[in-house]
Amino acid sequence: MIVIDAASPVPPFEQLRAQLARQIQDRTLAVGARLPTIRHLAADLGLAVNTVGRAYRELEEAGLIETRGRAGSFVSAAGQEGRERARRAAADYAAVIASVGLDAAEALRIVQAALAAGAAAPASP
Repeated sequence: MIVIDAASPVPPFEQLRAQLARQIQDRTLAVGARLPTIRHLAADLGLAVNTVGRAYRELEEAGLIETRGRAGSFVSAAGQEGRERARRAAADYAAVIASVGLDAAEALRIVQAALAAGAAAPASP
């Protein structure tokens, strides 16, 4: 269930995007599940069509959903593939950390710094 808090300082499109992303990531919305049309979801939530459209576009850019023209928008398998790729990278990183003798706390600090740097860097074209 999607709930938009009109009193929240978080913009409605971001509330919607975050809730849908969470449902996709925790598999509440399964790969291949059809999402409501933009117009239908906008009407259900009392949002502008452009607000829902922006949330869907951002989810599509993140690879979590795909739009198939008039057939609609669906949960993408790419999100699952990305999660598996991240899991493999984490396992590889853990092996490197063990081989160089760093402790878990230091390894986590390195990851946190890398994530912070990645979030601050502009997206590459």
